[in-house]
Amino acid sequence: MSILKIKNLHVEIEGKEIIKGLNLELELGKINVLMGPNGSGKSTLANVIAGNPKYKITSGEIFFNEIKINDLAPNEKAKLGLFLSFQYPQEIEGVTISTFLRSALNSVKGKKITIMDFRKLLEEKTKLLKLDIAFTERYLNQGFSGGEKKKSEMLQLVVLDPKMAILDETDSGLDIDALRAVSEGVNKFMNKDKCLLIITH
Repeated sequence: MSILKIKNLHVEIEGKEIIKGLNLELELGKINVLMGPNGSGKSTLANVIAGNPKYKITSGEIFFNEIKINDLAPNEKAKLGLFLSFQYPQEIEGVTISTFLRSALNSVKGKKITIMDFRKLLEEKTKLLKLDIAFTERYLNQGFSGGEKKKSEMLQLVVLDPKMAILDETDSGLDIDALRAVSEGVNKFMNKDKCLLIITH
């Protein structure tokens, strides 16, 4: 079953057309890899699907789970089950990973999870990824190495549990330990009811 359908998509940024008539269909239960050189529009596609307002769809349609999502805001797309892992995650001082994840989960699911239930979920997911629970009390990405940022993102992926995840150059410049964390996260996330799009060189 298809979860994402893109029909004749044209996208521009600051008046320059980057994507010129793209057609794409992705199915549940599959890991898809999009490869290409820098400047070919891979990250543009990820940003457009996720709803980055910097990118303008001039024509074409994007359907997620049969719902047209061209004009939906990023938070609305997240509620539908879309997740984007950024190439360069932002550092947020004063906000712990734990606090960020609980707020994000409450927002995406549309209901408040109790602190006790969230703690139980967090302990389960950190154990799944072989992470120390103390890791979640650090400020989000602040002073993190490349590998730690990826571990943080993989934790976000398994906690938020979206229907489809887009990993934008997640493997870029990572050491073996960080690559292992990414593959661990991907393996724990994927099943027949999920879809994954990995963007890489």
